[in-house]
Amino acid sequence: MVKANAPHLQATTSQSGRIIDDSSSPYFLQNGDHPGLVLVSHFLAGNNYNTWSRAMSMALTAKNKLVFVDGTFMRSSPEDLLYGAWIRCNSMVISWLLNAVSREIADSLMYMATAHDIWIDLRERFNQGNAPRIFQIKSLLTGLQQGSMDVSTYYTRLRTLWDELKDFQPVSVCNCGSMKDWAKYQNQDYVMQFLMGLNESYAQIRAQVLMMDPILVISKIFSLVVQEERQRSIHSDISGSSLDHSSHSSPHPSIAIVKGPSYGKYDKGRKSDLPTCSHCHYPGHTSDKCYQLHGYPPSHPKYKPKQYFCNHQ
Repeated sequence: MVKANAPHLQATTSQSGRIIDDSSSPYFLQNGDHPGLVLVSHFLAGNNYNTWSRAMSMALTAKNKLVFVDGTFMRSSPEDLLYGAWIRCNSMVISWLLNAVSREIADSLMYMATAHDIWIDLRERFNQGNAPRIFQIKSLLTGLQQGSMDVSTYYTRLRTLWDELKDFQPVSVCNCGSMKDWAKYQNQDYVMQFLMGLNESYAQIRAQVLMMDPILVISKIFSLVVQEERQRSIHSDISGSSLDHSSHSSPHPSIAIVKGPSYGKYDKGRKSDLPTCSHCHYPGHTSDKCYQLHGYPPSHPKYKPKQYFCNHQ
């Protein structure tokens, strides 16, 4: 009896091995898959469940392991030759889920047997209803201002809230013209929110955008404002560099001190028009009036009176 069933058992074992080694199979584990792997950058802290759940779903889909949390692959019977593979993959997904939540939440999930149970428990505990979250998002959009943020950071925060709010909206399959009108209205709403939150220093470009007909898409408007911000940064850097250079060149930008024998201060702009001494090579005088050749006048700080010595025997 055992010998009769042996070929069938061997064939089933070979088939299960091919399933486990198939890269398209949910039972397949890559070399980089290990229990300490962190799939998402932001941990679940309670109030960020919606964004965390979406990020985690995408990460598990990329790993071909979403079926272990959505209930598609339930626990198989111990007699199934793939039972060991299911236990291994389920434990791996549990480890990834525990690595993606805060320590306090992870402690409360430690003794759950399946990844599906953990997924359902997190959704029941932290998933907010649509209406409260929509209200919260719209409140944040109303109060969001650029303030001390640069334009890119401000736009990124707006975009994050817009995308999350859009996720709550029903998806329409209508291809009529009303959908295009709705898309134009939504784009206009995005543009208005973006312009309303900008600092008053962008009032001029705001007025230019509002005069456009038809109005550009929000990504183009954002690009225009970023270019304006960069132009201001360039002008600011040039102005600052000019001030630094002039402050280190001389006590006054239009006055330079002439070193050596001269008649005082002169305008740098007229330096090329002044005569140059052939003896000391300093501008402002000629050799027939050079102090180094003829001596300094009594009013000059370097003037030294001649001393006469008398020898008496």
